[in-house]
Amino acid sequence: MNSSNAAPFIAGRDFLLRQREDYAAAYRDFQWPKLDRFNWALDYFDIMARGNAQPALWLVDEEAGETRLTFADLSERSNRMANALRGLGVRRGDRILVMLGNVVPLWECMLAAMKLGAVIVPATTLLTRNDLNDRFARGRVRHVIASADAAAKFAALPGDYTRIAVGKDLANKDMPGWVSYETGYAASAQFVPDGETRADDPLLLYFTSGTTATPKLVLHSHQSYPVGHLSTMYWLGLRPGDVHLNISSPGWAKHAWSCFFSPWNAQACVCIVNQRRFNARGLLDTIVRCGVTTFCAPPTVWRMLIQEDLAAWKVRIQELVSAGEPLNPEVIERVRAAWGITIRDGYGQTETTALVGNTPGQTLKSGSMGRPLPGYRVVLLDPNGVAQKEGEICLVLDPRPTGLMQGYQGHENENHRGVAPHRDAVYHTGDVASIDDDGYLTYVGRADDVFKSSDYRISPFELESVLIEHPAVAEAAVVPSPDPLRLAVPKAYLALAAGYTPDRATALSIFQHCHTALAPFKRVRRIEFAELPKTISGKIRRVELRRAEAANRRGDQRAALEFWEDDFSESEIGLQAEKVS
Repeated sequence: MNSSNAAPFIAGRDFLLRQREDYAAAYRDFQWPKLDRFNWALDYFDIMARGNAQPALWLVDEEAGETRLTFADLSERSNRMANALRGLGVRRGDRILVMLGNVVPLWECMLAAMKLGAVIVPATTLLTRNDLNDRFARGRVRHVIASADAAAKFAALPGDYTRIAVGKDLANKDMPGWVSYETGYAASAQFVPDGETRADDPLLLYFTSGTTATPKLVLHSHQSYPVGHLSTMYWLGLRPGDVHLNISSPGWAKHAWSCFFSPWNAQACVCIVNQRRFNARGLLDTIVRCGVTTFCAPPTVWRMLIQEDLAAWKVRIQELVSAGEPLNPEVIERVRAAWGITIRDGYGQTETTALVGNTPGQTLKSGSMGRPLPGYRVVLLDPNGVAQKEGEICLVLDPRPTGLMQGYQGHENENHRGVAPHRDAVYHTGDVASIDDDGYLTYVGRADDVFKSSDYRISPFELESVLIEHPAVAEAAVVPSPDPLRLAVPKAYLALAAGYTPDRATALSIFQHCHTALAPFKRVRRIEFAELPKTISGKIRRVELRRAEAANRRGDQRAALEFWEDDFSESEIGLQAEKVS
């Protein structure tokens, strides 16, 4: 370990902490640290953790109880695990698939793998055998660390790979070929690296959630995520000593964003709440008892939380944020009314760190996801590459932002590292936004989700935001429904809130709501009550809905729980609309 390797990183971190509420200065003057040799776990974390008795990880499990570990604890425990993994044959550059829930070994083996120079392949515990086959084949996995309960998923996977199981009852299970993770705690607490780590050495290989196609392989380096998440730290508003709670599942990029790099970059404590089934009241009780100061959750969680009387919980929270998909204005307002805090939205991808966000202390604009974060230059381009007020979100690559991935592995035209390099002057996100005169960006939708109806451009997200304002609607997904007159009309697939019936009366009430809340050219013309198809990360697969709707229209078929605006008279929708809240 070498403290001088981390000096530029720490200087950049400290600058952003000082400018926490001065966006103009932070954006104008921040520069990504220039690094050559850098291992975040060795050069930053271990040195910061030396003798550090501040809490680093606070894990609250409704069944297993609580575990609190300091920075010094995790430094030592990860040293032991790094030595144990080395003894099992893990070498620099090896791929380790890590398939664990929110348990302490997840954080230990992440740090240990970094210290060894191994490449971590995060995997959700929800993966099927087919998913694992794909990760083994394309991810070139050589070692596996998984819970003992998940070992059966690997039984049919061929290959000579190391199998390490987390679970103290391993000795009582019939698991030939598996090594107990817990035996690693007996290894030496002193770790000596086998050499230096280059900042651009590979560190993380993520499989994206695949909302429109098979997952891509996103490769990040020892600087793109550890250092790149300085932008995320700034967006979250984290400070030393904060207790940060983030609701996300291991295996996906957001977990590394807010449960690993960003909090520990700020020397904040990572707080985790494990529940067998989501319990809003239990979560809120824990937030109060643990003194959580910053809280991040996806829109799905926020929608469930607002079903409770939030004002009844006297929280100590200073900052609230949401990420994953854009949050609807109605949810933001209800939380603000209860706690006096405005949820700040942000935007980024698995391929990047947070690149757009509403930052602490700044003016917020309704519906906007904020402005470009320090270190990122954003332009909105039309299909011809011309800058516009509305267009695809693109990143300027001169200079290249540190938080951008190295590239996609397994792509044609790979370089010597097996990664497709960026050959354009910009990186295309595939998302569309608009920008106002003050530089605030508003999310429009995925480039392949936006569609035209009667020559008007329709943003599914805008319509979904209105639909969710109706009390009967829990979730909504809007897609184009082919129409001989208008080319396409907006159709909404709806999941209903508890207590509502998928019948004609509910459909009429929703159409009435749309009639009062949307301009005529934007109105939802067709709805269907259905279970929404999702990826294993919880994102709605609109591509599946689009295909299904196109097939139904070709066959002139309607679902049993499908209702069209034309099914109702003008008097039903128009004259009664004034009575709908």
